[in-house]
Amino acid sequence: MGAPQYDVVVVGSGFGGVAAARRLARSDKSVLMISSVAQYLFQPLLYQVATGVLDADTVSPAAADSVDTKIDVVEGTVTAIDPDAHSVTYTGADREQQAGYSSLIAATGASQSYFGHDEYAHRTFSLKTREDAVALREQLVRNFARPDDRSASSYVVVGAGATGVELAGEIAGLARRHQRADVSITLVEGVGEVLPVFGGRLSRYAKKTLEAAGVDVVLKSLVTDIDDGVVTVDIEKGAATRRIASDTVIWAAGVSASPFAAVLAEATGCDTDRAGRLLVNPDLTVGGYADIYAIGDMTSLKGYPGQSPVAMQEGRHAADTITRKIGPGTPFRYFDKGSMSIIGRGKAVLQGPVGPGISGLPAWGAWLAVHLYYLSGVGNRIDAIGRWFGAYGANRRPALTAAQRAQEREPERVAG
Repeated sequence: MGAPQYDVVVVGSGFGGVAAARRLARSDKSVLMISSVAQYLFQPLLYQVATGVLDADTVSPAAADSVDTKIDVVEGTVTAIDPDAHSVTYTGADREQQAGYSSLIAATGASQSYFGHDEYAHRTFSLKTREDAVALREQLVRNFARPDDRSASSYVVVGAGATGVELAGEIAGLARRHQRADVSITLVEGVGEVLPVFGGRLSRYAKKTLEAAGVDVVLKSLVTDIDDGVVTVDIEKGAATRRIASDTVIWAAGVSASPFAAVLAEATGCDTDRAGRLLVNPDLTVGGYADIYAIGDMTSLKGYPGQSPVAMQEGRHAADTITRKIGPGTPFRYFDKGSMSIIGRGKAVLQGPVGPGISGLPAWGAWLAVHLYYLSGVGNRIDAIGRWFGAYGANRRPALTAAQRAQEREPERVAG
């Protein structure tokens, strides 16, 4: 029996892949989505899972439930592609399988980059997957159970982009309002601004807000070593060195393309940048193949930011090209709707495509509204609203409380 044939194979179930699949569902194309995870992960809200604001299920619904039922969805990892035979090989259900395609959309995202220090992966926490968020939440619970341990009460967040800023601000608020705990939080950033994508007044506002919450913001600084529970920070090219004892180092700096990018690059001859991202053509096609598209964080095009709006717009562009809603070879053009980042309860920054941007409560409300809109599933949106009211209005975090109770019962299970 030959491999099943599809009009389109979509590899990945992130923002770009799901956007493409949803668009293709409007056509008569047969579509297979292959994803290494079974969920459609809403990555920008993972930090709220880690800090007990949201439940993990709320931000990671099943991928099959996030697209039309006419889309076939399988869990598997694509290990090879034959662009001339129009087929992909993937491992799933404990065996190797193949699928044929007329067009392929690669949307496998990015993984964490440690700038040549891969050993840091085992010494730090990251926030790329559902499992990462749950692991960090469990670490927070362990730390709060040891209030007199200085290393347990010390947090180092590396990278002052959106993820780093949101985590640092939320941990500060969690410790102060929910746990009544005294903690030390150090946010390390290599350049001279917090949230450098914003710059100017909004970056200064973010830094001031974090410092008011008790976060030590260290700019123009690089982490040079993480070993034995101690983080070494080089400040301003050797002007000073700090050593910080911490049981919890959170790495939120740098990304590299997913492993499938290398597979695709080798098979198609597509060039890559230093981070392994595919240097796609202006129409999002890969190398000399007009039937293979790559989108999102695994690609580099015109300096577009590695953000979900870019991936979603690229996914829809690729789908529209395949269905001939737009002509083959049409260059992709990103419509920048602006950027936003939350810093803490009632505190956020928002920069629209034009104008000076806003900060404070209006930006915070806009942030909540936009993320609620893009969250998949009516039930998940209702759940998020309830949990946001509970966390920010009534200081309740059921997910964190449940994790604390589970850890309290752990010695009893071991003893039994």
